[in-house]
Amino acid sequence: MAASPIYQRAGLVQLGITNSHPDFTGTGDYIWSNTSNQRDDAPYLARLTVQDLQKKKLAVLYQNTDWGKTTVDLFIGKAEELGAEIVVKEAYLTSEKDFRPILTKARDANPDALVLISYYNDGALIAQQRQSVGLDATVVGIGSVYSPQFIRLGGEAVEGVYTATRFYPGEPREEVQRFVEAYREKYGEDPDSFSAVAYDGIKILAQVIEQYGAGRKEIRDGLEAVKDLETVLYGKASFGPDRRLQNPRFLPLVVRDGKFTLWQP
Repeated sequence: MAASPIYQRAGLVQLGITNSHPDFTGTGDYIWSNTSNQRDDAPYLARLTVQDLQKKKLAVLYQNTDWGKTTVDLFIGKAEELGAEIVVKEAYLTSEKDFRPILTKARDANPDALVLISYYNDGALIAQQRQSVGLDATVVGIGSVYSPQFIRLGGEAVEGVYTATRFYPGEPREEVQRFVEAYREKYGEDPDSFSAVAYDGIKILAQVIEQYGAGRKEIRDGLEAVKDLETVLYGKASFGPDRRLQNPRFLPLVVRDGKFTLWQP
């Protein structure tokens, strides 16, 4: 985001592939993103937690960053609208390794769920340390925890953790399965959501260049004009007035037997 005004002045498209901050595309008409933003992600997580999982007393831990503060405010706003009570709200630094003091505070508040606005590395460490303080509550994490590394780092401590994602390799949609098969053949492992959204970003640019040309303004104008782009995450998709793909889709997941699986409410 700090660099966006430079790209805007130069008339060079900046395509954010994983930029979920709601303000990312606000700098100007050369700033685009093919990923969802926290105005979509955080309210969905709130609905998953409060409506689907029926958890009303929430302890929320979040990264003390611009991303974390924005996301937690959006989550809490929706959760409270749905009738939840926030019994603990605690920020932490991304450099922290000992989360037991804030987890003890969360334990003493007796929440129904522990909500993590975290990345997979700090999220896994929090999940492990909650056991050492005796915090027995359902854990729900923002989609940034959805990574194989979350399970590798967290081990048994992340069993039963819920999250949400825009991409899951087990989803039966044809475009998903074509991508998964090709990725497995090339790399010998399943793709994650970062792989899928990066693939979509480059594929979108290729479609725009093919239809509208490769010049800087041609690419920008093409992104604005193009409709029904072929994507893995959303199927056919188009950009909206905020220069993000419209109508993002989310899938609820839970860690079962050491792997992420689809969860049905």
